[in-house]
Amino acid sequence: MIRRFLLAAVCLAYASAATPQLTTIQDVLYRADGSRFNGILTINWGSFQSSDNTNIVMQSVAIKVVNGILRVQLVPSPTTPAAYYTVVYNSDGRVQFQETWSVPASSQPLKVSAVRVNSASGAISSGGNITTGPILESQVTGLTADLAARPLEGPAFAPGRVAVINSLGSIDAVDGNPSDCLHVDGSSGVCGTGGGTGASFVDGDSPSGIVDGSNKTFTLSQTPSPITSVAVYRNGILQKVGQDFTVNGSSLAFVAANTPQPGDTLLASYRVAGVGGSGGASPSPQVLCSGTGASTTGTTLISIGACAIPAGMLLAGDRVEIHFDLAHSGTTSGFTFEVDWGGTAIVNRSGASGDVLVSGRAEAAILAARSQLSSQSWGTVLPFGAGVTPSSDAFAAGLTINFQGKLAQAGDTLSLANYTVIRVP
Repeated sequence: MIRRFLLAAVCLAYASAATPQLTTIQDVLYRADGSRFNGILTINWGSFQSSDNTNIVMQSVAIKVVNGILRVQLVPSPTTPAAYYTVVYNSDGRVQFQETWSVPASSQPLKVSAVRVNSASGAISSGGNITTGPILESQVTGLTADLAARPLEGPAFAPGRVAVINSLGSIDAVDGNPSDCLHVDGSSGVCGTGGGTGASFVDGDSPSGIVDGSNKTFTLSQTPSPITSVAVYRNGILQKVGQDFTVNGSSLAFVAANTPQPGDTLLASYRVAGVGGSGGASPSPQVLCSGTGASTTGTTLISIGACAIPAGMLLAGDRVEIHFDLAHSGTTSGFTFEVDWGGTAIVNRSGASGDVLVSGRAEAAILAARSQLSSQSWGTVLPFGAGVTPSSDAFAAGLTINFQGKLAQAGDTLSLANYTVIRVP
């Protein structure tokens, strides 16, 4: 009799321990397009102890969801230490997404939204195991080795500076002045220098020489090094060395069949050898103004284009190149055109009614307190003309280059088709 009583007591205790409290999750699942979800939910959990001290072993269960209807009962997730369920949604034969659940104790069915938690809350799933808290670097495969392989801060590291890799593979900062240039070996210095081994670039160089349809030889402002770096553009079209032109030192020689014609614009880009020691930077041409101008049908000289050079832009030793092209339509009248450097006329010429096109080039050599101006111009009928004149206009305070034109008689149109103003320091 006593043995039966003890057996009954043991069975009763076992039965009570085998039935932990469960919470029901019941909901209808939808896709983003509004259709009901159909598929498999695989719910994974690691070993944990429930709030009623029931030991829950690591396991997973697959729940089939038909027409969006989900109903599952789970042991509430403890909060100390925290434990979570990982739910994998599988549909159409592949995993769609994964989310984390924290199931509270509830006597009423809960929606999925009541148990879903942000994965960043600390629940981490790996192979069905649920863990909490931070992961050690050593627990991530290959992480320690990858971190050891990355470049480290060197003894000369400094924020806000250009980085360079030192001989030990660490990151140092380049030392130098803010205006210095950086060389490929990590050293710095005055731009355009390099102990005889560096190189500088010259872009937008306008070769000097008369563009009259006969002259084939032009001169670059510097000697290219290497010669193969020379790129010449005629009216924006790249010319082919050896086929369209040849290079000898700083001299360009166009072939006879490719002789530049009046109105053509020539520009060149190339490299030059670095200057040893502490020499200054190589000249870098700067386009101050460019574009198309206006037209006039009047018989009074009027501005059809202008380029305003701000104060402090020009310094002694600079050179300003002015390129302009005019177009004349009609046969009734001749015309007059003028280019002014501040209050000084660089060029003033008159074209005939047959001058359909006119081109001109002018330069201003900036001296210590004044400028020396030179010009050359020609047209369809207008013969080539050149001139030189001094100017006392105060360039340091800023001045305006003004393009003007007028017709001898009304009826025709004179237009500033194109103009470019380039500063060569």
